[in-house]
Amino acid sequence: MTTAFPRSLPVFDANASAKGRDLGDLPEWDLSDLYTAPDAPELKRDLDWLEDACARFAADYEGQLAGLDAAGFLEMVQRHEKIETVGGRLMSYAGLRYYQATTDAERAKFLSDLQEKVTIYTTPLVFFTLELNTIEDDAYAALFTASDELARYKPAFDRIRAMKPYQLSDELERFLHDMGVVGDAWMKLFDETIAGLSFTIDGEELPIESTLTLLTEQDRSKREAAAHELARVFGENIRTFARVHNTQAKEKEIMNRWRGMPSAQMGRHLSNDVEPEVVEALRDAVVAAYPRLSHRYYELKRKWLGLDVMQVWDRNAPLPMESDRIVGWDEARKTVTDAYAGFDPRMAEIAEPFFTKGWIDAAVKPGKAPGAFAHPTVTEVHPYVMLNYLGKPRDVMTLAHELGHGVHQVLAAGQGEMLASTPLTLAETASVFGEMLTFRAMLDTAKDQKERKVMLAGKVEDMINTVVRQIAFYDFECKLHEARRGGELTPDDINALWMSVQAESLGPAFEYMPGYETFWAYIPHFVHSPFYVYAYAFGDGLVNALYAVYQESPEGFEDKYFDMLKAGGSKHHKALLAPFGLDASDPTFWDKGLSMIEGFIDELEAMEE
Repeated sequence: MTTAFPRSLPVFDANASAKGRDLGDLPEWDLSDLYTAPDAPELKRDLDWLEDACARFAADYEGQLAGLDAAGFLEMVQRHEKIETVGGRLMSYAGLRYYQATTDAERAKFLSDLQEKVTIYTTPLVFFTLELNTIEDDAYAALFTASDELARYKPAFDRIRAMKPYQLSDELERFLHDMGVVGDAWMKLFDETIAGLSFTIDGEELPIESTLTLLTEQDRSKREAAAHELARVFGENIRTFARVHNTQAKEKEIMNRWRGMPSAQMGRHLSNDVEPEVVEALRDAVVAAYPRLSHRYYELKRKWLGLDVMQVWDRNAPLPMESDRIVGWDEARKTVTDAYAGFDPRMAEIAEPFFTKGWIDAAVKPGKAPGAFAHPTVTEVHPYVMLNYLGKPRDVMTLAHELGHGVHQVLAAGQGEMLASTPLTLAETASVFGEMLTFRAMLDTAKDQKERKVMLAGKVEDMINTVVRQIAFYDFECKLHEARRGGELTPDDINALWMSVQAESLGPAFEYMPGYETFWAYIPHFVHSPFYVYAYAFGDGLVNALYAVYQESPEGFEDKYFDMLKAGGSKHHKALLAPFGLDASDPTFWDKGLSMIEGFIDELEAMEE
């Protein structure tokens, strides 16, 4: 509930060039639904209002929370929600405008200046969560039973209260808040080190993104050269990366010890609103399935590539039978919206304004942010989707994915600012489901077995990268943080932990080149958001289980699905999944999702016979 703007934006794929291809009339954002211009009087008005509202909120409520009755508490919540809305609107506009042209100095300055002002204005609100957690349990429960209108907000406050057992004194909490800049410095060191790395391939100097992209090249010699160069440069810088991980893991251990947290992962589970045993059930189910999933698939891929043994630079190689067909924008739009409509016409209706009202920015342009995301902005406006559309079949899937987020955000907006945002574990539900609908529709229209095979293999590969790889990453992090409790880790120690999860997850089809043991060094999630990675596997597994239910008993599924999306963050995953007869704490739940991936691999194997 403490205000932080803007909401984080997931960035996925690297940018690229359209190479003169005519992809049709690609839409651009119309940001006027937020503000008409950086100097619009409405923007200045909202900024002035925010400064005043935050100061008044702190003056009225700091030190007073325990004495409020239900009516007073409700008024306070509504005032806070209004502050979140106005602050979110300001930062959404500045952020989105910047993402359109990141090299524009004026846009960068506007974003930075606005961020600074909003941060200063909202700092007085820090007291809120600390004070909330000092209210006695009985008094807290009585507040929400006294007012139905207030009771609606209880899930948001319960998530804040989950930290109550681990909260320290106000003085210590403020100290830790101020010391956060030290932890941030280690993140900055990591980011600056990564950004400063230079890789030489065929006499050309490349940054890390361009070098990693070479691992997906058709030409095997390019992939091999990139892998060896990555290993060389990581090796030269490995002491710096080891220092960052050692320090961060130690800092986390100290924090957790003071707070009395039972594990290094507990803070992440609390922020994700998910129980440790549910994450454990997911992890165990995926690890048990490695031989049935990744091991089998990579053995197939080894045969397709005509290799005796795969090297690590072959893992993300394109398939030899892949086509280079270009999909125009109009075809992509029709493919996705038809797939959505085939599931339920309401989904296509919600998606329509994204295409017609300037809610999508699709073209690749110099200076535009790489990747793809859906930004929810605020509940009183609408989401915006960014793509870098190049007409590849995978770009169609990215459109389906991000549009799924957009539909989810539109439906959840009815919950209001405080309850619209979905916990991380469920945030990928609509996006991955939209992707699955589109994939199934495209699979049904495949013109021959070859096309079907390429599509199936691409989907399996994506799923393995999302489920198997991310759980292997999670295991690596768990091992690293546990090992650090016993003392300083050398680079060789960390390398050994990395290799211990690689062979287990990838299987016997691979050989590991000298130097691959350092590839943990560049993965930003380990530094920026420890233990975040399991959320990707959670989202994929959950949607696969949902889709299996849809296939088994489609009757009435659509209405239940829409209710789930409309709920936003107002319900826990247990309550959201119950209407479908699903329970994420049951290990067989995850097997249901994993069996879908297994079924795709079965079909690929059958094609080989």
